[in-house]
Amino acid sequence: MSRGPIESLRSVARYLLAALLVAAGVSHLTWGRRGYRIVVPDWATRLLRTDKDMIVVASGAAEIMLGAALIAFPADRPRVGAAIAAFFGAVLPGNVHQWRTGRSAPMLRTDRARFARLFLQPLLVAWALWSTGRR
Repeated sequence: MSRGPIESLRSVARYLLAALLVAAGVSHLTWGRRGYRIVVPDWATRLLRTDKDMIVVASGAAEIMLGAALIAFPADRPRVGAAIAAFFGAVLPGNVHQWRTGRSAPMLRTDRARFARLFLQPLLVAWALWSTGRR
């Protein structure tokens, strides 16, 4: 049975999303680790009872695992897509914090870039849901 063009596009979108997640996760654990701490609001450290570095490391590990799960578990694709969408929603407060405080982080050095990043979150959520068949 051949796949239609929409399913082929969804498949490409899933692989790109998986690659984006893994690359972002690796950056959280390596070159961007220090800079990403700026994005973590102080209230998050109090709520989670940990420090900013641990939140950055945990989010990086989560991104890597979600990206890997997207490829490794095709039968669970809709659930993985929902988890990715929830993750993108969970990090939105950090993006808002960074925009409101005007602090630079890797690849977000201007107010315009930080503001534009806010509008990327809903697109990432939609990408995760659409590419995994969730509606």
